[in-house]
Amino acid sequence: MSTARAAGSLPATHALLALAVVAVWGTNFVVIHVALQALPPLALAAARFALAFLPAALVVRRPAVPWTRLAAYGLLIGCGQFGLLYLALQGRIAPGLASLLVQTQVFFTIGLALLLEGRGAARAERLRPHQGVALALAVAGLALLGLRSDAAGGTPAGIAMVLGAALAWACGNVVGRGMGRADMLGVVVWSSVFAVPPLAVLSLVFEGPGLVAARLAGAGPLQAAAVLWQAFGNTLFGYAAWGWLLARHPAGTVAPWALGVPVFGLASAALVLGEPMPAWKLLACALVIGGLALNVLWPRWRAGGGAG
Repeated sequence: MSTARAAGSLPATHALLALAVVAVWGTNFVVIHVALQALPPLALAAARFALAFLPAALVVRRPAVPWTRLAAYGLLIGCGQFGLLYLALQGRIAPGLASLLVQTQVFFTIGLALLLEGRGAARAERLRPHQGVALALAVAGLALLGLRSDAAGGTPAGIAMVLGAALAWACGNVVGRGMGRADMLGVVVWSSVFAVPPLAVLSLVFEGPGLVAARLAGAGPLQAAAVLWQAFGNTLFGYAAWGWLLARHPAGTVAPWALGVPVFGLASAALVLGEPMPAWKLLACALVIGGLALNVLWPRWRAGGGAG
Protein backbone atom coordinates (compact mmCIF):
# COMPACT_ATOMS: atom_id res chain seq x y z
CA MET A 1 0.00 0.00 0.00
CA SER A 2 2.71 2.49 0.93
CA THR A 3 4.61 1.79 -2.32
CA ALA A 4 1.51 2.41 -4.41
CA ARG A 5 0.69 5.59 -2.53
CA ALA A 6 4.22 6.88 -2.90
CA ALA A 7 4.02 6.21 -6.63
CA GLY A 8 0.99 8.44 -6.91
CA SER A 9 -2.15 6.26 -6.76
CA LEU A 10 -5.16 6.40 -4.45
CA PRO A 11 -6.00 3.63 -1.95
CA ALA A 12 -8.87 1.47 -3.18
CA THR A 13 -11.54 3.09 -1.01
CA HIS A 14 -10.37 6.59 -2.00
CA ALA A 15 -10.38 5.54 -5.67
CA LEU A 16 -14.00 4.37 -5.37
CA LEU A 17 -14.94 7.69 -3.78
CA ALA A 18 -13.23 9.57 -6.63
CA LEU A 19 -15.09 7.44 -9.18
CA ALA A 20 -18.42 8.16 -7.46
CA VAL A 21 -17.74 11.91 -7.58
CA VAL A 22 -16.77 11.69 -11.26
CA ALA A 23 -20.00 9.80 -12.04
CA VAL A 24 -22.11 12.42 -10.22
CA TRP A 25 -20.35 15.33 -11.94
CA GLY A 26 -20.50 13.68 -15.37
CA THR A 27 -24.20 12.88 -15.28
CA ASN A 28 -24.88 16.32 -13.82
CA PHE A 29 -24.70 17.95 -17.26
CA VAL A 30 -27.97 16.22 -18.12
CA VAL A 31 -29.41 17.34 -14.77
CA ILE A 32 -28.35 20.94 -15.49
CA HIS A 33 -30.08 20.71 -18.88
CA VAL A 34 -33.30 19.74 -17.08
CA ALA A 35 -32.90 22.37 -14.34
CA LEU A 36 -32.37 25.18 -16.87
CA GLN A 37 -35.84 24.46 -18.21
CA ALA A 38 -37.14 25.77 -14.87
CA LEU A 39 -34.85 28.65 -13.94
CA PRO A 40 -32.60 31.19 -15.65
CA PRO A 41 -28.91 30.30 -15.12
CA LEU A 42 -27.94 32.85 -12.45
CA ALA A 43 -31.14 32.25 -10.48
CA LEU A 44 -30.48 28.50 -10.68
CA ALA A 45 -26.96 28.98 -9.33
CA ALA A 46 -28.26 31.15 -6.47
CA ALA A 47 -30.94 28.58 -5.60
CA ARG A 48 -28.42 25.75 -5.73
CA PHE A 49 -26.06 27.30 -3.21
CA ALA A 50 -28.87 28.65 -0.99
CA LEU A 51 -30.15 25.08 -0.65
CA ALA A 52 -26.61 23.83 -0.06
CA PHE A 53 -26.33 26.25 2.89
CA LEU A 54 -29.76 25.75 4.46
CA PRO A 55 -30.89 23.53 6.10
CA ALA A 56 -27.45 21.85 6.24
CA ALA A 57 -25.94 24.74 8.25
CA LEU A 58 -28.34 23.94 11.09
CA VAL A 59 -26.69 20.54 11.65
CA VAL A 60 -23.19 20.93 10.12
CA ARG A 61 -20.76 22.92 12.27
CA ARG A 62 -18.66 25.67 10.74
CA PRO A 63 -15.18 24.23 10.14
CA ALA A 64 -12.06 25.62 11.80
CA VAL A 65 -11.19 27.58 8.67
CA PRO A 66 -10.76 31.37 8.38
CA TRP A 67 -13.78 33.23 7.00
CA THR A 68 -11.59 34.64 4.24
CA ARG A 69 -10.83 31.15 2.90
CA LEU A 70 -14.49 30.14 3.12
CA ALA A 71 -15.46 33.28 1.22
CA ALA A 72 -12.81 32.69 -1.46
CA TYR A 73 -13.90 29.08 -1.94
CA GLY A 74 -17.59 30.00 -2.11
CA LEU A 75 -17.05 32.80 -4.62
CA LEU A 76 -14.74 30.75 -6.85
CA ILE A 77 -16.93 27.63 -6.97
CA GLY A 78 -20.34 29.31 -6.75
CA CYS A 79 -19.97 32.45 -8.85
CA GLY A 80 -16.86 31.58 -10.86
CA GLN A 81 -17.39 27.96 -11.80
CA PHE A 82 -21.14 27.46 -11.81
CA GLY A 83 -22.25 30.98 -12.64
CA LEU A 84 -20.18 30.83 -15.83
CA LEU A 85 -21.02 27.20 -16.60
CA TYR A 86 -24.79 27.73 -16.32
CA LEU A 87 -24.59 30.84 -18.50
CA ALA A 88 -22.67 28.88 -21.12
CA LEU A 89 -25.11 25.97 -21.08
CA GLN A 90 -28.03 28.29 -21.80
CA GLY A 91 -27.73 27.94 -25.57
CA ARG A 92 -24.06 28.93 -25.90
CA ILE A 93 -22.52 25.45 -25.80
CA ALA A 94 -23.75 21.86 -25.97
CA PRO A 95 -23.61 19.81 -22.77
CA GLY A 96 -21.22 17.22 -24.23
CA LEU A 97 -18.68 19.81 -25.35
CA ALA A 98 -18.99 21.61 -22.01
CA SER A 99 -18.28 18.39 -20.12
CA LEU A 100 -15.08 18.11 -22.17
CA LEU A 101 -13.80 21.68 -21.93
CA VAL A 102 -14.42 22.11 -18.20
CA GLN A 103 -11.88 19.33 -17.62
CA THR A 104 -9.08 21.71 -18.51
CA GLN A 105 -9.32 22.36 -14.76
CA VAL A 106 -7.03 19.32 -14.43
CA PHE A 107 -4.18 21.19 -16.07
CA PHE A 108 -5.05 24.48 -14.36
CA THR A 109 -5.04 22.72 -10.97
CA ILE A 110 -1.66 21.03 -11.44
CA GLY A 111 -0.14 24.19 -12.92
CA LEU A 112 -1.38 26.38 -10.07
CA ALA A 113 -0.11 23.89 -7.50
CA LEU A 114 3.35 23.99 -9.07
CA LEU A 115 3.26 27.79 -9.32
CA LEU A 116 1.91 28.76 -5.93
CA GLU A 117 3.07 26.18 -3.43
CA GLY A 118 6.84 26.62 -3.65
CA ARG A 119 9.75 24.42 -4.70
CA GLY A 120 9.24 21.84 -1.95
CA ALA A 121 5.59 21.43 -2.87
CA ALA A 122 6.49 21.40 -6.55
CA ARG A 123 8.72 18.38 -5.96
CA ALA A 124 5.82 16.64 -4.20
CA GLU A 125 3.43 17.58 -7.02
CA ARG A 126 5.67 16.67 -9.99
CA LEU A 127 4.30 14.12 -12.45
CA ARG A 128 5.74 10.60 -12.31
CA PRO A 129 6.53 8.89 -15.64
CA HIS A 130 3.44 6.66 -15.55
CA GLN A 131 1.26 9.69 -14.76
CA GLY A 132 2.72 11.52 -17.77
CA VAL A 133 1.83 8.62 -20.08
CA ALA A 134 -1.62 8.33 -18.49
CA LEU A 135 -2.28 12.03 -18.99
CA ALA A 136 -1.04 11.80 -22.59
CA LEU A 137 -3.59 9.05 -23.33
CA ALA A 138 -6.39 10.98 -21.67
CA VAL A 139 -5.43 14.23 -23.40
CA ALA A 140 -5.41 12.39 -26.74
CA GLY A 141 -9.01 11.37 -26.08
CA LEU A 142 -9.96 14.93 -25.13
CA ALA A 143 -8.15 16.26 -28.22
CA LEU A 144 -10.10 13.90 -30.47
CA LEU A 145 -13.33 15.18 -28.96
CA GLY A 146 -12.11 18.74 -29.40
CA LEU A 147 -11.25 18.22 -33.06
CA ARG A 148 -14.81 17.08 -33.68
CA SER A 149 -16.36 19.81 -31.55
CA ASP A 150 -18.27 21.05 -34.59
CA ALA A 151 -20.46 17.96 -34.22
CA ALA A 152 -21.35 19.03 -30.67
CA GLY A 153 -21.57 22.77 -31.17
CA GLY A 154 -20.27 25.74 -29.25
CA THR A 155 -20.01 29.50 -29.68
CA PRO A 156 -16.80 31.43 -28.91
CA ALA A 157 -18.56 33.06 -25.94
CA GLY A 158 -19.69 29.69 -24.62
CA ILE A 159 -16.21 28.17 -24.96
CA ALA A 160 -14.65 31.18 -23.19
CA MET A 161 -17.19 30.90 -20.35
CA VAL A 162 -16.49 27.19 -19.82
CA LEU A 163 -12.72 27.78 -19.83
CA GLY A 164 -13.26 30.54 -17.26
CA ALA A 165 -15.33 28.10 -15.19
CA ALA A 166 -12.50 25.55 -15.38
CA LEU A 167 -9.97 28.12 -14.14
CA ALA A 168 -12.27 29.12 -11.27
CA TRP A 169 -12.67 25.43 -10.34
CA ALA A 170 -8.89 24.98 -10.30
CA CYS A 171 -8.44 28.06 -8.09
CA GLY A 172 -11.08 26.64 -5.76
CA ASN A 173 -9.11 23.37 -5.63
CA VAL A 174 -5.99 25.27 -4.56
CA VAL A 175 -7.91 27.19 -1.89
CA GLY A 176 -9.42 23.93 -0.65
CA ARG A 177 -6.03 22.25 -0.37
CA GLY A 178 -4.76 25.21 1.63
CA MET A 179 -7.35 24.43 4.31
CA GLY A 180 -5.53 21.21 5.18
CA ARG A 181 -7.62 18.41 6.67
CA ALA A 182 -10.61 20.59 7.39
CA ASP A 183 -14.11 19.11 7.49
CA MET A 184 -14.84 19.53 3.78
CA LEU A 185 -18.58 19.01 4.19
CA GLY A 186 -18.53 21.96 6.57
CA VAL A 187 -16.41 23.94 4.12
CA VAL A 188 -18.86 23.33 1.27
CA VAL A 189 -21.90 24.18 3.42
CA TRP A 190 -20.51 27.32 5.03
CA SER A 191 -18.76 28.61 1.90
CA SER A 192 -22.01 28.36 -0.07
CA VAL A 193 -23.48 31.33 1.80
CA PHE A 194 -20.89 33.61 0.15
CA ALA A 195 -22.02 32.58 -3.33
CA VAL A 196 -25.70 33.37 -2.83
CA PRO A 197 -25.79 37.20 -2.48
CA PRO A 198 -23.69 38.05 -5.58
CA LEU A 199 -25.52 35.43 -7.67
CA ALA A 200 -28.92 36.70 -6.48
CA VAL A 201 -27.99 40.32 -7.23
CA LEU A 202 -26.69 39.42 -10.69
CA SER A 203 -29.87 37.44 -11.38
CA LEU A 204 -32.11 40.34 -10.35
CA VAL A 205 -30.11 42.81 -12.44
CA PHE A 206 -29.59 40.78 -15.62
CA GLU A 207 -32.49 38.29 -15.58
CA GLY A 208 -35.11 40.28 -13.71
CA PRO A 209 -37.59 39.23 -10.99
CA GLY A 210 -40.40 38.91 -13.52
CA LEU A 211 -38.60 36.30 -15.61
CA VAL A 212 -37.51 34.34 -12.53
CA ALA A 213 -41.07 34.32 -11.14
CA ALA A 214 -42.55 33.26 -14.49
CA ARG A 215 -40.07 30.41 -14.91
CA LEU A 216 -40.67 29.22 -11.35
CA ALA A 217 -44.42 29.18 -11.97
CA GLY A 218 -43.91 26.98 -15.02
CA ALA A 219 -41.59 24.49 -13.31
CA GLY A 220 -42.67 20.91 -12.71
CA PRO A 221 -41.60 18.16 -10.29
CA LEU A 222 -38.78 17.01 -12.60
CA GLN A 223 -37.22 20.47 -12.64
CA ALA A 224 -37.64 20.80 -8.87
CA ALA A 225 -35.83 17.48 -8.38
CA ALA A 226 -33.06 18.64 -10.70
CA VAL A 227 -32.55 21.82 -8.66
CA LEU A 228 -32.45 19.80 -5.43
CA TRP A 229 -29.90 17.42 -6.94
CA GLN A 230 -27.74 20.40 -7.83
CA ALA A 231 -27.60 21.36 -4.16
CA PHE A 232 -27.42 18.02 -2.37
CA GLY A 233 -25.92 15.55 -4.83
CA ASN A 234 -23.54 17.63 -6.86
CA THR A 235 -22.59 20.33 -4.35
CA LEU A 236 -22.70 18.78 -0.89
CA PHE A 237 -21.56 15.29 -1.80
CA GLY A 238 -19.40 16.06 -4.83
CA TYR A 239 -17.37 18.99 -3.57
CA ALA A 240 -17.07 17.77 0.00
CA ALA A 241 -15.67 14.43 -1.22
CA TRP A 242 -13.40 16.05 -3.84
CA GLY A 243 -12.00 18.53 -1.34
CA TRP A 244 -11.46 15.70 1.17
CA LEU A 245 -9.39 13.82 -1.43
CA LEU A 246 -7.36 16.90 -2.40
CA ALA A 247 -6.51 17.52 1.26
CA ARG A 248 -4.96 14.04 1.52
CA HIS A 249 -3.26 13.50 -1.84
CA PRO A 250 -1.19 15.56 -4.32
CA ALA A 251 -3.17 17.45 -6.95
CA GLY A 252 -1.42 15.43 -9.67
CA THR A 253 -2.91 12.24 -8.21
CA VAL A 254 -6.50 13.45 -7.64
CA ALA A 255 -7.11 15.92 -10.48
CA PRO A 256 -6.65 13.45 -13.40
CA TRP A 257 -9.68 11.48 -12.17
CA ALA A 258 -11.84 14.36 -13.38
CA LEU A 259 -10.88 13.41 -16.94
CA GLY A 260 -13.57 10.71 -16.61
CA VAL A 261 -16.30 13.34 -16.25
CA PRO A 262 -16.83 13.79 -20.02
CA VAL A 263 -17.11 10.01 -20.41
CA PHE A 264 -20.04 9.95 -17.98
CA GLY A 265 -21.32 13.18 -19.50
CA LEU A 266 -21.38 11.82 -23.04
CA ALA A 267 -22.84 8.47 -21.99
CA SER A 268 -25.67 10.03 -19.94
CA ALA A 269 -26.41 12.52 -22.73
CA ALA A 270 -26.68 9.64 -25.19
CA LEU A 271 -28.96 7.61 -22.93
CA VAL A 272 -31.18 10.42 -21.62
CA LEU A 273 -31.08 13.11 -24.30
CA GLY A 274 -30.55 10.81 -27.29
CA GLU A 275 -27.25 12.40 -28.37
CA PRO A 276 -25.44 10.18 -30.93
CA MET A 277 -22.32 8.19 -29.96
CA PRO A 278 -20.44 7.52 -33.22
CA ALA A 279 -17.23 5.49 -33.38
CA TRP A 280 -14.93 8.50 -32.95
CA LYS A 281 -16.63 9.42 -29.66
CA LEU A 282 -16.30 5.85 -28.41
CA LEU A 283 -12.60 5.87 -29.30
CA ALA A 284 -12.10 9.16 -27.46
CA CYS A 285 -13.82 7.78 -24.36
CA ALA A 286 -11.69 4.63 -24.53
CA LEU A 287 -8.51 6.75 -24.56
CA VAL A 288 -9.66 8.71 -21.50
CA ILE A 289 -10.60 5.54 -19.60
CA GLY A 290 -7.29 3.95 -20.62
CA GLY A 291 -5.37 6.91 -19.24
CA LEU A 292 -7.26 6.77 -15.96
CA ALA A 293 -6.71 3.01 -15.68
CA LEU A 294 -2.97 3.40 -16.25
CA ASN A 295 -2.75 6.20 -13.67
CA VAL A 296 -4.54 4.10 -11.03
CA LEU A 297 -3.28 0.57 -11.76
CA TRP A 298 0.35 1.03 -12.84
CA PRO A 299 1.72 1.64 -9.31
CA ARG A 300 -0.09 -1.46 -8.07
CA TRP A 301 1.29 -3.53 -10.94
CA ARG A 302 4.78 -2.26 -10.14
CA ALA A 303 4.32 -2.99 -6.44
CA GLY A 304 3.01 -6.48 -7.18
CA GLY A 305 5.89 -7.22 -9.54
CA GLY A 306 8.46 -6.05 -7.02
CA ALA A 307 6.94 -8.17 -4.32
CA GLY A 308 7.14 -11.22 -6.53
